[in-house]
Amino acid sequence: MDPRLGLRVVHKRYVAAAQAHYAGNLVDGAFALGLFGDVATEICIRTDGDEGLFASYSDVQFLNEIRGGDVVEATGTVVRVGRRSREIDFVALVVCRGRPDLVASAAEVLIEPMVAVRARGTVVVP
Repeated sequence: MDPRLGLRVVHKRYVAAAQAHYAGNLVDGAFALGLFGDVATEICIRTDGDEGLFASYSDVQFLNEIRGGDVVEATGTVVRVGRRSREIDFVALVVCRGRPDLVASAAEVLIEPMVAVRARGTVVVP
């Protein structure tokens, strides 16, 4: 079995209020895709010693909102290894949520992280 299969990379990011573009303090879906790109870059570095290039998404599901004030955990797991391609499953979880309803700077750790986005993507390496 290829040792690259199952490789998992996790990044966490605080979502600044300035990144919210929509009513309700919502962040656009591209925010999660940007996180997935960063995770994919680290995966390529770890598996192939190169940043690689993102080739495509075969599936993207926006399941819950990401808001300014959240902390998001983005995970990528290698599920297929080709000669030059790597297929990766991604998930973005909201692990902390801002609580401006209490006080402007209030936030809480979610007991149950909320799945915001799931995706599957393919990267290529030289």
